[in-house]
This record gives sequence, structure tokens and C-alpha cells, in this order.
Amino acid sequence: MRRLFLLALFAGLLYIAKPIWEEPVSKIVDLSFFDTIDEQVNTLLNNQSVHTAVQYIRDTADKAALFISSPSVDQEKLAPDVKIPILEKPPSGEIAIHNIVLGSSEENVRTELGDPQRVSVNEYGTEWETYHDRYHNFVMISFDELRNVNAIYTNDRLISTSAGIQYGSSKSDVRTAFGDPIKEIRKGLHIFILQDSEEYDVFKSGDTYTYVFYDLHKNDTVTAVQLISASLERRKAGIYAGGNDALRKGFEQQLFDLTNAARVRNGLSVLQWDELVSGTARKHSEDMAVKNYFSHTNQEGKSPFDRMQYDGILFSSAGENLAYGQPSSIFAHEGLMNSEGHRKNILQGHFSHLGTGVAFNEKSQPYYTEKFFSK
Repeated sequence: MRRLFLLALFAGLLYIAKPIWEEPVSKIVDLSFFDTIDEQVNTLLNNQSVHTAVQYIRDTADKAALFISSPSVDQEKLAPDVKIPILEKPPSGEIAIHNIVLGSSEENVRTELGDPQRVSVNEYGTEWETYHDRYHNFVMISFDELRNVNAIYTNDRLISTSAGIQYGSSKSDVRTAFGDPIKEIRKGLHIFILQDSEEYDVFKSGDTYTYVFYDLHKNDTVTAVQLISASLERRKAGIYAGGNDALRKGFEQQLFDLTNAARVRNGLSVLQWDELVSGTARKHSEDMAVKNYFSHTNQEGKSPFDRMQYDGILFSSAGENLAYGQPSSIFAHEGLMNSEGHRKNILQGHFSHLGTGVAFNEKSQPYYTEKFFSK
């Protein structure tokens, strides 16, 4: 019996040390029989673990906010009937979001998440399919031509990895787990230098770019993750993707959804879309893009509230967020959440409606306007 116990103990220690010896041994011995064992062990070890989050190139990432202050809420509470998914640890070195990894099939996504709530064009020339339960368990997924996942984003507690990083992990723990962030991205003959930022890191591992976003208002902890396949990243020739109408609409819809996901995660109500105020926001973005300025007050001296009243919008309170130069709504939103004035607007409890408007200047740089109000 003692010999049997010692043999079992040795086998257990050997399995625990597998990450150390697996790679060199696999070069001379077929270790595929471990796949079944790994699946069973992972099933026993299911938990709500890991977050890896990263962000990206920002050229002229300016921001501005105009708001009416009142206490914001930061409770991160779920509605009683919202299910928290059970997250499985992915294979060593991979990052999963809601049990989906890069390369997962559309069938696997549908089995895990159901049908998308929205489909919108993104800056990579594909589409974000957006999944959530009343903005809980928020995920955006892109597919390649074969309908396999080539990009994933979440700003919710849905990240799992064998590295032990999760939503709320510290920046220092992320860098210990994933190494030094990269400083540049090469695309053919072009090299894009990544500016140093406190708000995000970018990591490259194999064929995956991992963008990790941090919440500066919560001690630089992980707040969102974006995974992009290397093949998809190469398709985007520059920092900016161009300024067609489909991308404009996509950015507006994504910014609206990201804002509501952040509110729900902080225990606040969902804002209703308002088409009229969205038009007001879009006109201001267009005016800034065409006339090359960045301000809440336009060149005719009209304030955000003047412009709302001119368009016949009735409100009891209102606020406006502006951003300029970020390559997508994801980066714009994450930047706005790290700015105190913008964050107050996003997490303002008494606001009930939101409209977003995006426009591009001649260099394809986006201008983002968010208009919040209560009737």
C-alpha cells in the first residue's frame, strides 16, 4: 500500500512539473495521450480566473469632458437572475474569454454564447459580434473567412488563463506573468512605435497580440482585454482604418455598448439610445473634424447645451464627453474611463439617455462625441 501511495505521489509531482519538461520531451516522444488527462484535470479546476488585457497605438489621444457632477456608483453588482459563467482554464499559454479562444469555431461560440445582440463593422475590416445578457457578461468577437475566431474583447470578469491573471489583477502581476510589453508592431516594411502609456500594455506571444487595459482609478488593475490574431493585425495597414460610413456607424454603436457595459458592471442602469441626440453628437464631431479643432464650444460659440436646445432636445441635466485620435471605440472608451471627468459622465446615476456621434478628418483620425442626458 505504501509503495502504491509513493507511486501515486511521484506521478502527481511529475504531472505538476509538466510545464518544465513537456517541451523538450515532446520533441522525442508523442505526448498526445496527455490531452485527455489535461481535459479532466481542467474540469476539476474550473474557476473564474484569469484576465490578460492590453491596448494599443495612440497617436493623438486627446480627451475632453463637460459634465454636471453628482455622486457616481461603483458597486459592481449583478442582477439577481444574471448567470455568472463557469470559466475553464485554457491550455498552457492561451487566454480564453468566456471559454472562447482565438481559433474557436463559430459553432463553439454559438454553443457558449448564443446569438449576438449586435453586429457592427470594426477597424480591422471585419465585424464585431456583440454578446451580453442585458450588458452583463459582455463580449465582442470577430471571425475570419472560415468563421473561426480571430479577435475577442471583454471588459467583464470573463477572462481565464493558466498564468493566473484575471480581471482585477495588478499591472505588476500581469508583467510578471507575460514579460515585458512590446514597444513596436511590424507590418511588412513599416514599423509602428507604441507610445508608453500607463493605461495599457501590449504583449506578443506566438500568433497573438494581447492588449491589456488598466483602470487607473483602481490601482492600475486589469479592466479589459483584447486578443487579436497576428494575421488580422497585419490586415490593418496603419494606425487608422479609414473613414467610411459603415465604420462610423460601427464606432458609434460600439461606443454606446461599451458605455452601457461599464455602467452595468458598476451597478448602474442601462442608458437608452436617443437618435436625435446622436445626430447632435455626430454633427459636432463632423464640425471638429472639418474645421480642425477640439472643444465643447464650437467656433460659433455654441455650448453642448445650446446645440441640444437648437435641435429641440428637452433635458433636465446633460453631459458631454469628447475624444480624438484613438484608433477605435474600444481605445476611446478605455481612455475616457481613465479620465475623471469622463468617468463621472459615464457613471452618472441620474442620466437616462445617450447618443454617440463619430466623424473622421482628412487623415482618417476619428472624433468621438458622447452626449448624456435626462429628460
